[in-house]
Amino acid sequence: MGGKAFGNFGGAGRERARRRGQGQLEAQVLAALHHAPGPVTAAWVQERLGDDLAYTTVMTILSRLHAKQAVTRERSGRAYLWTPAADEAGLAALRMRRVLDGEPDRDAVLTSFVSALSTHDEQLLRTLLDREATEDPTAGENPTTAEDTATADGPTTAGTATPPAPHRPSDEARGG
Repeated sequence: MGGKAFGNFGGAGRERARRRGQGQLEAQVLAALHHAPGPVTAAWVQERLGDDLAYTTVMTILSRLHAKQAVTRERSGRAYLWTPAADEAGLAALRMRRVLDGEPDRDAVLTSFVSALSTHDEQLLRTLLDREATEDPTAGENPTTAEDTATADGPTTAGTATPPAPHRPSDEARGG
């Protein structure tokens, strides 16, 4: 976009009539944060995005990104300093997990996804999964906790084979 996105025409100019979608704004805010020299204020982000964007809009987008765990914030006086939570690849992976989390049949979605991969992508995925299994031999196991004793398919008992556990928020904390 460059320095200033559009000139300020008192809110009545044609440039003002162009509206960005929420996803586009989120992407622009994240891009600004990725180019920041370190943690920055919402005002800094607003400056980079241009005068046609209200400070309150920038704060709303930053708050939504924070709720999605795409950015972090820390208090600095009365303001927050904002930082991207991950690099571009990490944010793409987060979006992919969120899409998967929103689907009722994870197995079908994953099956469809994997069957549509290119040969190169499939081989890369196999290599990554093999590496993970080598580094953490328990990665493929399904440990049972008190919360996990009953699944959607009914109770499980120790020592019996169990189907893969459904995705839980704690899985994201472990990187999965």
